[in-house]
Amino acid sequence: MSNIKLFESKQIRTVWNESDHKWYFSVQDVVQLLTDAADVKDYIKKMKKRDGTLNANWGTICPLVEMVAADGRKRKVQAANAQGLLRLIQSIPSAKAEPFKLWLAKVGSDRLDEIENPELASQRARELYKQKGYPEDWIEKRMRSIAIREELTDEWQKHGIKEPVEYSILTAEISKATFGLTPGQYKEIKGLKRENLRDHMSDLELIFSMLGEASTTEITREIDPRGFVENRKAARKGGKIAGDARLALEKETGKEIINSKNYLPERPKMP
Repeated sequence: MSNIKLFESKQIRTVWNESDHKWYFSVQDVVQLLTDAADVKDYIKKMKKRDGTLNANWGTICPLVEMVAADGRKRKVQAANAQGLLRLIQSIPSAKAEPFKLWLAKVGSDRLDEIENPELASQRARELYKQKGYPEDWIEKRMRSIAIREELTDEWQKHGIKEPVEYSILTAEISKATFGLTPGQYKEIKGLKRENLRDHMSDLELIFSMLGEASTTEITREIDPRGFVENRKAARKGGKIAGDARLALEKETGKEIINSKNYLPERPKMP
């Protein structure tokens, strides 16, 4: 989906939504590109008529989002995030839409395979990182960081953490104690939006991130906190251990661990 904004070298209007941290794509632009319809509004009308389920959920899948039009003015247009866009593509009987449909089928098949054999998910993750150009030693650390994160979330669940917002707050507490930054602030330093922060960390950033979460896991096991408030205190303690270690290393070397470097690919230039 990262390539759809420049699909076949044609610009698709997009906008980043801060409220849900997702990209939204102009429905008209995508449908026009995939169908070459003479009247794209009429095509969308007929597409909705053909697909009753899509039509019934149109407002949810394609909300109105403000975007800049060709004349430079901002207007609200029908837009969809990546999930909604892929749902739309399923309703477009066009040769240009087939690559996306085949990709969806492949992703679905892979996901079913991973449910049957979870080890496949780890193998595929390693391959994806390799394809993106990450070095082997970094990949090993990243895979280990994923395992450490899973151990921590398992402990939080055992100790009364249920809501997604609670996991986010506890993660932010560890990050603040380790790096002096929330994940959101850290992303700003690295110029990230929806990307996974840890996929853009250096070796040492990953190591201290792991230390903060591994320390929190051990503290949680030992003191047996119950509920959100007690787990929050444990998260701060675990993060402080990593934070103190980071500061000690920075003092010894004279170099800051936190940096703005990331693994984002260079953006293609418009012709």
